[in-house]
Amino acid sequence: MTRTPQSLGILLMIATTFVFAVQDGLSRYLSETYPVMMVVMIRYWFFALFVLTIAARARGGLRAAARSNRPFLQIFRGVLLAAEICIAVQSFVWLGLVEAHAIFACYPLLIAALSGPVLGERVGWRRWSAIGVGFLGILVILRPGFGVFTPASLAALASALMFALYGLLTRYASRYDTTATSFFYTGISGAVVMTAAALWQWTPMAPADWAWMGCLCLTGVTGHWLLIKTYEVAEASAVQPFAYFQLVFSSIIGVLFWSDILPPATVIGAAIVVCAGLFTLWRERQA
Repeated sequence: MTRTPQSLGILLMIATTFVFAVQDGLSRYLSETYPVMMVVMIRYWFFALFVLTIAARARGGLRAAARSNRPFLQIFRGVLLAAEICIAVQSFVWLGLVEAHAIFACYPLLIAALSGPVLGERVGWRRWSAIGVGFLGILVILRPGFGVFTPASLAALASALMFALYGLLTRYASRYDTTATSFFYTGISGAVVMTAAALWQWTPMAPADWAWMGCLCLTGVTGHWLLIKTYEVAEASAVQPFAYFQLVFSSIIGVLFWSDILPPATVIGAAIVVCAGLFTLWRERQA
């Protein structure tokens, strides 16, 4: 049976979310023993090597990839994503994969809410309603007043906000630079800033943990390669809703390997957030 580009893109997106969920699990495992910033730094070294390899083989080579009309914007994007990853990984350690990803799932709603002030896009009442419903779902997860609304929860929420801003800045940068240039600056800027910030935290690793670190780096490269292929074969609006599978896969990994608990409030709140996010993505596609 012949697959359509859209169905192939959906399968690739689901595979991407699975690989990224495994990456999050490996990040949590290593960060429970070693400094978070050191783990992210090593991960970025391999990511930068991957970016350089892709750029060198592309048309125009490294010079073309590095040529940007908004270099400071591109560098800021890269630094922002590196900081977001550090905070997200720390939230995995503090909260567990289930709770952290349930909160992080609100990032499409944050993108919709910030698209007006950041990009000048019009956000209608339907999308604002979905955003409001989605944040009610976040309150269900956080349960303010019941001891769960903690700094750890705020860290997960901060990482979602930072990732949403990164996504909006990426969309804004696409008005001036190619995707290849944005990808190049994401990897190189992140690697440079993480090396400067985390090299002093270097801690000797056990040989077995180096093997897990190698797996972490491979999942990072594989996940980004799959994501590139996903957007090559299908439109972003068609496959983006399936990015929520990462919440499912991460929850399964958290329950199986760390015995994370799935509180009813977290399940209900995550379902509200996902439904609101899917509606927001659908409205964006209609627009």
